[in-house]
Amino acid sequence: MKINHALAMALSALSAGLLISCVKPADDNKAPEVDSQKVAQDSAASTSAAEKDSSGDKITAVDISAETEKTYLTHVANDIVIPAYADAAKQSDLLHDLAQKHCQQAPVSGDELHALRDQWLVLAQAWAGAEMINFGPATASMSNLYINYYPDERGLVHSGVAELIAANPKLTAEQLANESAIVQGVPGLEEALYANDSLDAAQCAYVMSASSALSTRLKDIEKNWQQNATNLLAIDKTADSDQGLNQWFNSLLSLVETMKSNAIDQPLGLTGKAKGHLPAATAEQSRAIINAKLATLNEALTDPVLTAILGSNNENEVADNLSTALADATTLLAQMPEDLGTADKATQQELYDHLTTITRIIKRQLIPALGIRVGFNSTDGD
Repeated sequence: MKINHALAMALSALSAGLLISCVKPADDNKAPEVDSQKVAQDSAASTSAAEKDSSGDKITAVDISAETEKTYLTHVANDIVIPAYADAAKQSDLLHDLAQKHCQQAPVSGDELHALRDQWLVLAQAWAGAEMINFGPATASMSNLYINYYPDERGLVHSGVAELIAANPKLTAEQLANESAIVQGVPGLEEALYANDSLDAAQCAYVMSASSALSTRLKDIEKNWQQNATNLLAIDKTADSDQGLNQWFNSLLSLVETMKSNAIDQPLGLTGKAKGHLPAATAEQSRAIINAKLATLNEALTDPVLTAILGSNNENEVADNLSTALADATTLLAQMPEDLGTADKATQQELYDHLTTITRIIKRQLIPALGIRVGFNSTDGD
């Protein structure tokens, strides 16, 4: 049974907490129009020269030349953003190749199924890192929902994938591409691989098709960035505005805030009634997903090029504070169980508090030091 596309996308919007239109993601390589995630730009391009952090110390904005900003944003595009999408596409390709190998003769179980699950987890971690890029073609085309339909507060993935496989035992990647976001991407593959003790022929067909369709979507995003990075990060506008810096650092801030809210607080019920589920809940691998996000943040926020920019104004303390906060959160996470839901409440709360510290340093120290502002997409309220 094919899931009604319009209805499914409406449910997607409700569950993800987004108001989106029910259209198929764009496949062309034109630079997308600015989407709803875009942060404040010229009207909020700079802060006052001195902001106060939580301790009362003044944070002096660094004087960043247009050329330095251009060099940094080019580095972000070529060395951080594009490689993140390329790695996710590579891992999806590897899962597809592995599925083709092991699914030649169904059912698939035992070591072969474990190998598929292990590769899925590598893929899920790769995409978790790429989610730091909360603007551009992935969000403008809604591909981010098709890649990772989360949070699935209504549990639609579980039933949707099972119904799709039952109705289409010989599903192809082309057919799947026209289905709802609910039955595609990383969560759909997780459901197929972890909800079953073995894979029959129909489930194998789904895994091969879903991984192939996912690879295509990721490669389209990567190609779009390769062709349009200058426009997407406003690299050619650094003499006139800080649009690119605003987008990039507010995107990183959004990753922390969203992770803290949707992936920690709400599913664990730390500040209210429990809602939704942890990431990779079926696989019981939520720690791996959160760790991948922290690793991405650490790479971006302790990047030597960024550190050098901050050091030019003796704001090394900001970089040190970020590095320490990220290290503390990562250390705590390493001591927690693979399924964060099984950790004691005190430790869960401690992880939440560490993430709060990171958001405060980004908002009250890093962003003021860079002379930009927290965008209107900030939802943390710390």
